[in-house]
Amino acid sequence: MSELAVEFCGEWFRPSADGEAFDVGRDGDLAIEDNPYLHRRFLRITHEDGIWWLANVGSLISATVCDAGGGVQSWLSPGNRLPLVFPSTSIVFTAGPTTYEITARLRGAPYQEIRSEDPDSGATTIGMITFTTSQKQLIVALCEPMLRRDGTGLSEIPSSAAAAARLGWATTRFNRKLDNVCDKLDRIGVKGLRGGAGALATNRRARLVEYAVASRLVTGADLPLLDQGDEAEA
Repeated sequence: MSELAVEFCGEWFRPSADGEAFDVGRDGDLAIEDNPYLHRRFLRITHEDGIWWLANVGSLISATVCDAGGGVQSWLSPGNRLPLVFPSTSIVFTAGPTTYEITARLRGAPYQEIRSEDPDSGATTIGMITFTTSQKQLIVALCEPMLRRDGTGLSEIPSSAAAAARLGWATTRFNRKLDNVCDKLDRIGVKGLRGGAGALATNRRARLVEYAVASRLVTGADLPLLDQGDEAEA
């Protein structure tokens, strides 16, 4: 029988395989306190018929779930669930201004991650979309607090103005490039990056950070891009 362990901020939890639910939230078995934006019970892990399941039992917040290699990524919205089938799964979500990352490690997993080496070039390709260096700089600037963190835990998402200043850009340029990045990812099916007139910019930035970190679109190895010279491209 497969064994599951969950890690957050260096602390390990072992959900029971006897049918008892393991909850993540302000009042969960994995308790994340001091954040009123987070549901009391947000995520639930259960073991049914030999399979570990991750369910979103909240009502407002979604989570990004991805294998360690970044090849398989899902958006877990309220009321839905998915199986945990890889040796290592990253679970990233945002509540208010804070983004969290949890890791689930499965011993005896039925599937293995497939890793591929990226070509050494000035652009990053995901699916059929290519990101320019400046677009990737934008992503790294938003993800910097999470990328500099050691292991799992929580980080604050920088504002557009702060991220623009980090890159030495005007906020208008930053927002234009953010639009371009979100449009590109939306076209390949990444959810949560486009919305109606009432969609909040904070939510879009949070969703981009969740996706980029969970899918390994950017990693700590990309941090030197922040100190790379500005580009002339639009």
